[in-house]
Amino acid sequence: MHHALFFHGETLHLMSSGALYWPARKTLAVSDLHLGKSERLARRGGTLLPPYETQATLEKLDRDLEATEAEAVICLGDSFDDLAALDGIEEASRLWLVRLMAGRSWTWITGNHDPGPIEIGGTHRAELKLQPFTFRHIAEPGERAEISGHYHPKARLAGQSRPCFLADAQRLILPAYGVYTGGLRSHDATLTALMAKDALAILTGPRVLAIPMPR
Repeated sequence: MHHALFFHGETLHLMSSGALYWPARKTLAVSDLHLGKSERLARRGGTLLPPYETQATLEKLDRDLEATEAEAVICLGDSFDDLAALDGIEEASRLWLVRLMAGRSWTWITGNHDPGPIEIGGTHRAELKLQPFTFRHIAEPGERAEISGHYHPKARLAGQSRPCFLADAQRLILPAYGVYTGGLRSHDATLTALMAKDALAILTGPRVLAIPMPR
């Protein structure tokens, strides 16, 4: 299930998983996977979480790639929870990721959690321009046709908070794709300053639903 968004002359599918699919380019975009988060927390002496988030996130990505038959993938930054996270994930998960990358054009956008190179192949960029869009990690005020992540937006409906896309005429912000990620409520001042007054929040989950962005 998805929400079809007509954005700067292109139809984009906003998927229930939090991924974006661009049919004309056969391209899947995801943001903020934060692979290896439980390992990073344990390594730094933080809260211990069940070490299953990498597997669960890769399972979700595998399903979306199979469903869309995407030939290209853009990861919009913070794909790993820090620079050491790739080394800390299980070998089976590393091999799974390599298998998903095989035969596909794969672009890693630099995030604030993973600012250095990732030694796993693919192309590494600070941002990616594919007309008419610019893909980057953090939205920049005044930009047009921009697709980004970083903020992990969430919106509340009927008392329940759900990850969401935020969209207005100029920009689209993706929710966090990783399963162990928190979120920033859409009415936070940072997001209300970025998004136009008529912006939409497209809620993910079993039923993809577009509502006026809560402020």
